[in-house]
Amino acid sequence: MTWDITGMAAIANIGATPEEIFAALCAGKESRAPLKAFDPAKYRAAYAYEIDDRPEAGVDLPGRATRWLTTVVRQAAADAGLGKDLAQVPVLVGTTMREQRSLELWWRDGAQVAVDDLHFGTALKAEFGACTTYTFANACSASLYALGMATDMIDLGLADTVIVAGTDAATESGFGTLDRVQNDLPDALRPFDATHKGMLMGEGAAAVVVQRTGTGTGPVHARVRGVSMNCDGHHATAPDPDGITRAVRDAYARAGVRAGDIDLVMLHGSGTPLNDKTESSVLRHVFQGAGAGLRMTAIKAMTGHTMGGSGLLSLVMAVLAMKSGTVPPVLGLAAPIPEAAGLGLVQGRPTTADLRLAQVDAFGFGGINAVAIVEAIR
Repeated sequence: MTWDITGMAAIANIGATPEEIFAALCAGKESRAPLKAFDPAKYRAAYAYEIDDRPEAGVDLPGRATRWLTTVVRQAAADAGLGKDLAQVPVLVGTTMREQRSLELWWRDGAQVAVDDLHFGTALKAEFGACTTYTFANACSASLYALGMATDMIDLGLADTVIVAGTDAATESGFGTLDRVQNDLPDALRPFDATHKGMLMGEGAAAVVVQRTGTGTGPVHARVRGVSMNCDGHHATAPDPDGITRAVRDAYARAGVRAGDIDLVMLHGSGTPLNDKTESSVLRHVFQGAGAGLRMTAIKAMTGHTMGGSGLLSLVMAVLAMKSGTVPPVLGLAAPIPEAAGLGLVQGRPTTADLRLAQVDAFGFGGINAVAIVEAIR
């Protein structure tokens, strides 16, 4: 069975629509900025990839992740022609931090935050009448996990249409944790480059409308061929090559494709040396002998790590890449790490290619792995 993507929306530091974000990725301009949400004097890292919607530096607002969520759900639903009433449409949300930032602001500043407002379902019901909402806090893989659950729901006859979303705002506890545990001080997120030092937080949200193939009434952006999910439980932070390999191969089996059929890989590309090395090594093995036409890119070099929504944001960018036949470059990639040599990483400027099948990677703490295979519509 396959599933159609009939609506899309996204917000990130570099744009308020999928098209704006994709154009910025292709332009390849540096997008990190000095840290605004928190007091930079308290941290080693001085930069982040924040959405610029706060009133001023050092002044933060509660509920930002929820506002982005309702915005992208509204836009994706409109794109699919669903209207404003989503009472009969399940909404699945992937996230890492949920509304933890709002809780921090309540604790620190006494911000007015109701307990119910910490649950995304409250706003989704108020805005759209959504009666069936689920939140998946599966770290960096959360939104692709939600996508996999959506396809399962459709397969089981629980729904013909599901909205899948991901959202995360930077939290001070999360930023501070990364600031303490990373050995080197990253001043930018540089996946797969020899200068990579670690991860920097980004902010954003994305949503797609997924429908049983042939049941939608409007245009189809792309088709989901298969989604794999596993949790290898290998280590709290270190990725397991075997667990990632199993996720990739299971995605191919579910999609009915082979490695040689893949034209584009949207890499997880977190910018941490161990993650980059592991992902590169796995893909070198998986794609050995697959041919020279493969293209790979990693958007976190411009968006930062948007956490739970990062997988879905990469998927939306993959759809636009296949539509346009254009793959944006990995910003700042000048000297690929040895493990990434020969993988087809796009450097310097966008490249054009005939793109029919895309693979989207998302690998989270604790070995929470997800891989989606998406097909272009011709």
